[in-house]
Amino acid sequence: MNVILRQDVEGLGFEFEVVSVKPGYARNFLIPRGLVSVATPKNVKELNEVLETRKAEEASLIAAAKTKSEKLDGLVVKLEAKVGAGDKLFGSVNNGDLAAALVKAGVDVEKKNIKIPGNTIKRLGKYEAKVRFHREVEVDFGFEIVPDAASIKAAEDAAKTRAEIAKMDAEKAKKANTEEGSFFNFDNPIYANDKKAKKEEEEIIVEEVATEEAPKTEE
Repeated sequence: MNVILRQDVEGLGFEFEVVSVKPGYARNFLIPRGLVSVATPKNVKELNEVLETRKAEEASLIAAAKTKSEKLDGLVVKLEAKVGAGDKLFGSVNNGDLAAALVKAGVDVEKKNIKIPGNTIKRLGKYEAKVRFHREVEVDFGFEIVPDAASIKAAEDAAKTRAEIAKMDAEKAKKANTEEGSFFNFDNPIYANDKKAKKEEEEIIVEEVATEEAPKTEE
Protein backbone atom coordinates (compact mmCIF):
# COMPACT_ATOMS: atom_id res chain seq x y z
CA MET A 1 0.00 0.00 0.00
CA ASN A 2 1.46 3.38 -1.01
CA VAL A 3 1.19 6.30 1.36
CA ILE A 4 2.44 9.90 1.47
CA LEU A 5 4.40 10.86 4.57
CA ARG A 6 3.00 14.01 6.15
CA GLN A 7 6.09 14.33 8.36
CA ASP A 8 9.41 12.56 8.93
CA VAL A 9 8.76 9.04 10.22
CA GLU A 10 11.56 6.92 11.67
CA GLY A 11 12.15 3.80 9.64
CA LEU A 12 10.05 5.06 6.71
CA GLY A 13 11.34 8.35 5.35
CA PHE A 14 10.93 12.11 5.07
CA GLU A 15 7.94 14.42 4.78
CA PHE A 16 6.33 14.43 1.30
CA GLU A 17 7.91 11.09 0.44
CA VAL A 18 5.80 8.32 -1.12
CA VAL A 19 6.53 4.95 0.46
CA SER A 20 5.07 1.45 0.44
CA VAL A 21 3.85 -0.09 3.71
CA LYS A 22 1.68 -2.98 4.81
CA PRO A 23 -2.04 -2.11 4.73
CA GLY A 24 -2.59 -3.13 8.36
CA TYR A 25 0.30 -0.94 9.54
CA ALA A 26 -1.13 2.02 7.62
CA ARG A 27 -4.75 1.61 8.76
CA ASN A 28 -4.03 0.72 12.39
CA PHE A 29 -1.09 2.98 13.17
CA LEU A 30 0.05 5.51 10.57
CA ILE A 31 -3.28 6.93 9.34
CA PRO A 32 -4.98 7.23 12.77
CA ARG A 33 -1.98 9.22 14.02
CA GLY A 34 -2.01 11.56 11.06
CA LEU A 35 1.46 10.50 9.96
CA VAL A 36 0.46 9.60 6.40
CA SER A 37 -2.25 9.90 3.83
CA VAL A 38 -3.14 7.28 1.24
CA ALA A 39 -1.38 7.92 -2.07
CA THR A 40 -4.54 8.22 -4.16
CA PRO A 41 -4.24 9.92 -7.58
CA LYS A 42 -5.83 13.06 -6.07
CA ASN A 43 -3.42 13.15 -3.10
CA VAL A 44 -0.40 12.54 -5.34
CA LYS A 45 -1.49 15.42 -7.60
CA GLU A 46 -1.78 17.71 -4.59
CA LEU A 47 1.65 16.55 -3.41
CA ASN A 48 3.23 17.47 -6.74
CA GLU A 49 1.59 20.91 -6.60
CA VAL A 50 2.99 21.46 -3.11
CA LEU A 51 6.47 20.39 -4.20
CA GLU A 52 6.26 22.72 -7.20
CA THR A 53 5.51 25.69 -4.98
CA ARG A 54 8.34 24.63 -2.70
CA LYS A 55 10.76 24.12 -5.56
CA ALA A 56 13.22 26.79 -4.52
CA GLU A 57 13.04 25.73 -0.87
CA GLU A 58 13.51 22.07 -1.81
CA ALA A 59 16.57 22.91 -3.91
CA SER A 60 18.06 24.68 -0.90
CA LEU A 61 17.31 21.71 1.38
CA ILE A 62 18.86 19.26 -1.08
CA ALA A 63 22.00 21.40 -1.41
CA ALA A 64 22.35 21.54 2.39
CA ALA A 65 21.83 17.77 2.63
CA LYS A 66 24.52 17.11 0.04
CA THR A 67 26.92 19.36 1.93
CA LYS A 68 26.29 17.34 5.09
CA SER A 69 26.67 14.02 3.28
CA GLU A 70 30.06 15.04 1.90
CA LYS A 71 31.39 15.11 5.46
CA LEU A 72 31.07 11.33 5.50
CA ASP A 73 33.66 10.99 2.74
CA GLY A 74 36.77 9.43 4.24
CA LEU A 75 35.35 9.61 7.78
CA VAL A 76 36.42 6.67 9.98
CA VAL A 77 34.07 5.73 12.82
CA LYS A 78 34.85 2.95 15.28
CA LEU A 79 32.26 2.29 17.93
CA GLU A 80 33.64 0.74 21.11
CA ALA A 81 31.60 -1.93 22.82
CA LYS A 82 31.95 -4.36 25.71
CA VAL A 83 32.70 -7.85 24.42
CA GLY A 84 31.94 -11.25 25.89
CA ALA A 85 33.04 -14.62 24.52
CA GLY A 86 34.55 -14.49 21.05
CA ASP A 87 33.19 -11.54 19.08
CA LYS A 88 29.78 -11.40 20.74
CA LEU A 89 28.83 -8.12 22.41
CA PHE A 90 27.38 -7.56 25.85
CA GLY A 91 24.21 -5.81 24.71
CA SER A 92 24.05 -4.32 21.22
CA VAL A 93 24.80 -1.29 19.05
CA ASN A 94 21.98 0.59 17.30
CA ASN A 95 21.34 3.61 15.09
CA GLY A 96 21.33 5.89 18.13
CA ASP A 97 24.91 4.89 18.94
CA LEU A 98 26.03 5.56 15.37
CA ALA A 99 24.16 8.88 15.27
CA ALA A 100 25.89 10.00 18.48
CA ALA A 101 29.29 9.06 17.03
CA LEU A 102 28.58 10.95 13.79
CA VAL A 103 27.41 14.06 15.64
CA LYS A 104 30.58 13.90 17.74
CA ALA A 105 32.57 13.75 14.50
CA GLY A 106 30.82 16.87 13.21
CA VAL A 107 28.09 15.31 11.05
CA ASP A 108 24.63 16.47 12.10
CA VAL A 109 22.17 13.62 11.58
CA GLU A 110 19.25 12.22 13.56
CA LYS A 111 19.13 8.55 14.52
CA LYS A 112 15.74 8.14 12.79
CA ASN A 113 17.50 8.84 9.50
CA ILE A 114 20.01 6.02 9.94
CA LYS A 115 19.34 2.39 9.05
CA ILE A 116 21.75 -0.31 10.16
CA PRO A 117 21.66 -4.08 9.37
CA GLY A 118 18.97 -5.82 11.41
CA ASN A 119 18.35 -2.59 13.39
CA THR A 120 20.80 -3.77 16.06
CA ILE A 121 24.33 -5.17 15.91
CA LYS A 122 25.48 -7.84 18.37
CA ARG A 123 28.95 -8.80 17.12
CA LEU A 124 32.27 -7.14 16.42
CA GLY A 125 33.09 -6.37 12.81
CA LYS A 126 32.64 -3.99 9.91
CA TYR A 127 29.17 -2.89 8.86
CA GLU A 128 27.44 -0.51 6.48
CA ALA A 129 24.56 1.82 7.30
CA LYS A 130 22.30 3.93 5.12
CA VAL A 131 22.38 7.55 6.22
CA ARG A 132 19.70 9.87 4.82
CA PHE A 133 19.94 13.64 4.91
CA HIS A 134 16.97 14.24 2.60
CA ARG A 135 14.55 12.02 0.72
CA GLU A 136 16.76 12.52 -2.33
CA VAL A 137 20.13 12.34 -0.56
CA GLU A 138 21.14 8.94 0.84
CA VAL A 139 24.66 7.68 1.56
CA ASP A 140 26.05 4.22 2.35
CA PHE A 141 28.44 4.66 5.26
CA GLY A 142 30.85 2.03 6.52
CA PHE A 143 31.79 1.81 10.20
CA GLU A 144 33.31 -0.71 12.60
CA ILE A 145 32.44 -2.18 16.01
CA VAL A 146 35.59 -2.72 18.12
CA PRO A 147 36.19 -3.93 21.71
CA ASP A 148 36.52 -1.29 24.39
CA ALA A 149 39.62 -0.92 26.60
CA ALA A 150 38.18 -3.05 29.42
CA SER A 151 37.37 -5.90 27.00
CA ILE A 152 40.85 -5.76 25.47
CA LYS A 153 42.47 -5.96 28.93
CA ALA A 154 40.19 -8.85 29.94
CA ALA A 155 41.13 -10.74 26.78
CA GLU A 156 44.84 -10.12 27.39
CA ASP A 157 44.55 -11.30 31.01
CA ALA A 158 42.70 -14.43 29.91
CA ALA A 159 45.35 -15.19 27.28
CA LYS A 160 48.10 -14.70 29.87
CA THR A 161 46.35 -17.07 32.28
CA ARG A 162 45.98 -19.71 29.57
CA ALA A 163 49.66 -19.41 28.70
CA GLU A 164 50.68 -19.84 32.35
CA ILE A 165 48.45 -22.90 32.73
CA ALA A 166 49.88 -24.42 29.55
CA LYS A 167 53.41 -23.81 30.85
CA MET A 168 52.62 -25.48 34.17
CA ASP A 169 51.07 -28.47 32.39
CA ALA A 170 54.16 -28.80 30.19
CA GLU A 171 56.46 -28.70 33.22
CA LYS A 172 54.35 -31.36 34.98
CA ALA A 173 54.45 -33.59 31.92
CA LYS A 174 58.21 -33.17 31.63
CA LYS A 175 58.69 -34.03 35.31
CA ALA A 176 56.46 -37.09 34.98
CA ASN A 177 58.45 -38.33 31.96
CA THR A 178 61.72 -37.85 33.88
CA GLU A 179 60.45 -39.82 36.88
CA GLU A 180 59.18 -42.62 34.63
CA GLY A 181 62.55 -42.85 32.90
CA SER A 182 64.39 -43.11 36.22
CA PHE A 183 62.07 -45.92 37.35
CA PHE A 184 63.06 -48.03 34.37
CA ASN A 185 66.72 -47.18 34.55
CA PHE A 186 68.68 -50.29 33.51
CA ASP A 187 71.62 -49.25 35.69
CA ASN A 188 69.48 -49.45 38.77
CA PRO A 189 70.95 -52.21 41.08
CA ILE A 190 67.51 -53.57 41.91
CA TYR A 191 66.61 -53.85 38.25
CA ALA A 192 70.02 -55.41 37.49
CA ASN A 193 69.48 -58.10 40.19
CA ASP A 194 66.02 -58.85 38.85
CA LYS A 195 67.43 -59.18 35.38
CA LYS A 196 70.19 -61.55 36.57
CA ALA A 197 67.71 -63.72 38.45
CA LYS A 198 65.44 -63.91 35.42
CA LYS A 199 68.36 -64.91 33.20
CA GLU A 200 69.41 -67.70 35.60
CA GLU A 201 65.81 -68.94 35.69
CA GLU A 202 65.68 -69.05 31.90
CA GLU A 203 68.98 -70.99 31.74
CA ILE A 204 67.64 -73.60 34.19
CA ILE A 205 64.50 -74.07 32.11
CA VAL A 206 66.58 -74.49 28.94
CA GLU A 207 68.76 -77.15 30.64
CA GLU A 208 65.69 -79.05 31.86
CA VAL A 209 64.13 -79.05 28.41
CA ALA A 210 67.42 -80.22 26.84
CA THR A 211 67.68 -83.08 29.37
CA GLU A 212 64.12 -84.23 28.73
CA GLU A 213 64.59 -84.15 24.95
CA ALA A 214 68.00 -85.96 24.99
CA PRO A 215 67.70 -89.56 23.56
CA LYS A 216 67.84 -92.31 26.17
CA THR A 217 70.48 -95.09 25.74
CA GLU A 218 69.36 -98.68 26.02
CA GLU A 219 70.83 -100.64 28.89
